[in-house]
Amino acid sequence: MEIKGIISGLQQLKDLPGARVMVHSSLSSFGHVEGGAYTVIAALMEVVTPQGTLMMPSFNHGVAFEDGAPGYYDPGETPTTNGAIPDLFWRLPGVQRSLDPTHAIAAWGQDSRRYTQHHHRTLTMGLQSPLGMLYQDGGLGLLLGVGYGSNTFHHIVETAFEAPCLGLRSEVYPVRLPDGHLVQGRTWGWRESACPFTDQMAYPEMMESRGLHQVAYIGHCRATLFRLQDCFSVVADLLQHGKNGTPGCRACPIRPQRSPHSVESDWDSQYQRLKPESTAWDY
Repeated sequence: MEIKGIISGLQQLKDLPGARVMVHSSLSSFGHVEGGAYTVIAALMEVVTPQGTLMMPSFNHGVAFEDGAPGYYDPGETPTTNGAIPDLFWRLPGVQRSLDPTHAIAAWGQDSRRYTQHHHRTLTMGLQSPLGMLYQDGGLGLLLGVGYGSNTFHHIVETAFEAPCLGLRSEVYPVRLPDGHLVQGRTWGWRESACPFTDQMAYPEMMESRGLHQVAYIGHCRATLFRLQDCFSVVADLLQHGKNGTPGCRACPIRPQRSPHSVESDWDSQYQRLKPESTAWDY
């Protein structure tokens, strides 16, 4: 497949040109692409344009801190574990990458710096995180060859509803800044067991049945486009009211897991802001 075919396929999706969009992707889903991941990114940039925003996950999921790894996150060095397209994306000129040690976000286009520059001073998947801000700006979600299981956005809803299973800035890891200094960076604490709604995919059928997404095929790749606000409403309904006898968040017994990286949170939940004594203010 050539870039013209990918551009043409993306243009089938209403509202994508010039949009602010979070993309999750699988390169292999397209079949053979001349130029590989770069061609897919170039096509996305062509359709979204610099007046829009192209955002991708840039997570390492803690791999950077495992035995044999460097032991720190470096925004200019640490690979992602999200696939070939995101792992090339953050390396390209003009792409900004945030400083969350395990779940960084990369962005290109309008306001990309505004979205990413203070990620390390807010909640990993909070409303002031890059993806949370994109949602508040009327952003879209685009799944290229992957399903809703790859959709990071449902974690924004969980955090907004103060799901008790997620730690708020309750794990700490070394981060190497662009000037070479090492600092201690905060990220969320993951839950001890699976969420019955988001991890077990209770909401994709609701998105489908309510007609809340568009679908197009680009070669062999199924592309799904949806409004983040629509996804928020659907997931919020599940978290608030539950489904099929399973209660919502308020009655859920699942809590954050404990790990050697667990620490007391530096987040003030009452005022929804970083505590004044947090070291994140220093970088």
